[in-house]
Amino acid sequence: MEPTRHVKLFKNGRNQAVRIPREFELPGEDAVMHKEGNRLIIEPAAPRSLLALLATLPALEEDFAPIDDLPPDDVAF
Repeated sequence: MEPTRHVKLFKNGRNQAVRIPREFELPGEDAVMHKEGNRLIIEPAAPRSLLALLATLPALEEDFAPIDDLPPDDVAF
């Protein structure tokens, strides 16, 4: 079962807000929110660019075989 925790709601200007405890922290700076019945669902937003997505991937730690850097073939125009 998922962990649960009671949190306090508060006003931030005209918006209602909630502090997200560290154990529920979401990655990144954006999230998507929607309702399912009485439940409020907050999910991490999908990365907005390929570079953002690549930045979330772990580094490769395997060695690759060297690639011969052959000169290009002549091209006739």
